Amino acid sequence: MSSCHVVEDPIKKVAIFGGTHGNELTGVFLVKHWLENGAEIQRTGLEVKPFITNPRAVKKCTRYIDCDLNRVFDCENLGKKMSEDLPYEVRRAQEINHLFGPKGSEDSYDIIFDLHNTTSNMGCTLILEDSKNDFLIQMFHYIKTSLAPLPCYVYLIEHPSLKYATTRSVAKYPVGIEVGPQPQGVLRADILDQMRKMIKYALDFIHNFNEGKEFPPCALEVYKIMEKVDYPRDENGEIAAIIHPNLQRDKKEERDRNMDVREKHQSAASCMPLLGIESTT
Repeated sequence: MSSCHVVEDPIKKVAIFGGTHGNELTGVFLVKHWLENGAEIQRTGLEVKPFITNPRAVKKCTRYIDCDLNRVFDCENLGKKMSEDLPYEVRRAQEINHLFGPKGSEDSYDIIFDLHNTTSNMGCTLILEDSKNDFLIQMFHYIKTSLAPLPCYVYLIEHPSLKYATTRSVAKYPVGIEVGPQPQGVLRADILDQMRKMIKYALDFIHNFNEGKEFPPCALEVYKIMEKVDYPRDENGEIAAIIHPNLQRDKKEERDRNMDVREKHQSAASCMPLLGIESTT
């Protein structure tokens, strides 16, 4: 895959979302911390806004209340007439779109970082929605290089039938950050530290770009979604099988096994040189 999207203006407005899923606690903890003391996420000339996206789900420590907030940022749901009869997350999506969008407009936030956890042993993962976006490919390369030797993977979700309308898609440049493994409703110090570093390096990259730094060409290994594979189910739709005990191994063995599988579906994204733009305001 080659990239061709070039940023023409400095980045000015950035949001950091936590609590899109209310039981994924690393983003919730970090956003609440930054709302109290945001010094570490501030950069000269950049507006950075931490934000709890699904406060009701966070309060109940559940993924969502009525429906998945990370699936309803499509034109149909965002265009519905506001009503108390709408699912809570659809109403919340419209509020978020008003605050940080409108989606697809020049007034929308430049970047939204959406913070997630997973029970999967996938380590630090950056989620890319456009394989032709030079700016984000360069940013992801910078984050991966800065985190080394800690691995950081890139997951591409631009499959035409499997891509979904994410909370972060309100922004011009949506960035998903997912770190695991971490059980739902649990906070792990090592996972928190990794996610915190990912945000730090991302903001450092934006600052360097706004200061006019030039970034040389780079190549980025990505893992792209090919298909969804469900558990076997019975005639009533109930799960009819579980993972075999021989596949439930320690973290290193599981990570190595996952890499063997994912390598079959990997490809590469490359990008042109990127010249930062120094802001005059």
